[in-house]
Amino acid sequence: MIYFDNAATTYPKPANVVASVNAAIVNYGGNPGRGGHEYSMRVSEKIYDIRNKVARFFNANAENVIFTCNCTMALNFAIKGTLAQDDHVIISSLEHNAVLKPVHKLYSENKITYDIAKVYNEDDETVQEFKSKIKENTKAIVCMHASNVSGKILPIEKIAKLCKENHLTFIVDAAQTAGTIPIDIKKMNIDILCTAGHKGLYGVTGTGLLILNEGIKLNTIIEGGTGSASTQLDPPDFYPDRLEAGTLNTPGIFSIGAGIDFINYIGMEKIYKHEFELCKYVYNNFKMNNNIHLIINDYLMNRFVPLVSFNIGDLKSDVAVDLLNDKGFALRGGLHCSPLAHKNYKTIDSGLIRFAPSYFTQWSSVDSFVKIVQDISKKNTI
Repeated sequence: MIYFDNAATTYPKPANVVASVNAAIVNYGGNPGRGGHEYSMRVSEKIYDIRNKVARFFNANAENVIFTCNCTMALNFAIKGTLAQDDHVIISSLEHNAVLKPVHKLYSENKITYDIAKVYNEDDETVQEFKSKIKENTKAIVCMHASNVSGKILPIEKIAKLCKENHLTFIVDAAQTAGTIPIDIKKMNIDILCTAGHKGLYGVTGTGLLILNEGIKLNTIIEGGTGSASTQLDPPDFYPDRLEAGTLNTPGIFSIGAGIDFINYIGMEKIYKHEFELCKYVYNNFKMNNNIHLIINDYLMNRFVPLVSFNIGDLKSDVAVDLLNDKGFALRGGLHCSPLAHKNYKTIDSGLIRFAPSYFTQWSSVDSFVKIVQDISKKNTI
């Protein structure tokens, strides 16, 4: 089976990531921050080192790096921790349910209101659309760095400038870009960055990051033991303890650290270039086939992250991915937890097949995949 579902989670993981998880279990068995004995101290020191490594990777302050279970949890922390009664928030027309559902839940509880800004092909039009939605009570803009459906990269720095000019909190979902595209939260004026640890950062599943810029204060969503301020009934007023209630996922955190080591060793530019060229090859081949439907008109470097979504003839995407699975290829079909994006691309009924390679993907595998899709397309016409 050849794996092309790296936009969901990267597989295989680098050898050093696998080794780091084993080391966490075998050599670092203590509970971090929960005791003064040697085992606890050793793992606490190691997690401190990894927290610093993450901070350097995104140009953040180490204490503002919060480890979470996934990007969805990080986004819930960011959204619900920022918005208060009668606030207004703006999200994009491509958002994942990890943004849409928390925002809509607050709306359904009559706590906030929200608007959806359409994402256009031209960045300036997109920024103008966001600007047109700003109201007197707008508190934040929440949007993805890149779409998990089309791969389109949003004009994050321009939207950040808009937020700064209007004193809005800017929350970014970087699930599809962290580890693939350089992110400097200070230079890019991102107030809160949320991402998965198990995608482009090559960590294991069940990991995520919430990274705060300077001066950001979030209300808590969960409370409990933090290993500090134990006699205080209110959550700690300092990071990371304020948002890290409960025992941390030590093996998962170790895997993020190892994943960052792998990216730094290979080079982010080299990783992106390899994955993009594979996608460009797929895109160019499919574009010449009238029986394969692509949702974007052109696929340009630094405008898209490495994924290509398409449909074959009159097949629904779930049927097509079953056929591809039978041929030995693992891809994701359906709505990718992003109904907003599918409404935007008019694929809400059919869904889309998503091709997403990784640094470990071989050219020969992609070539075989393209030939199989072409064969399937001949048997299933539009």
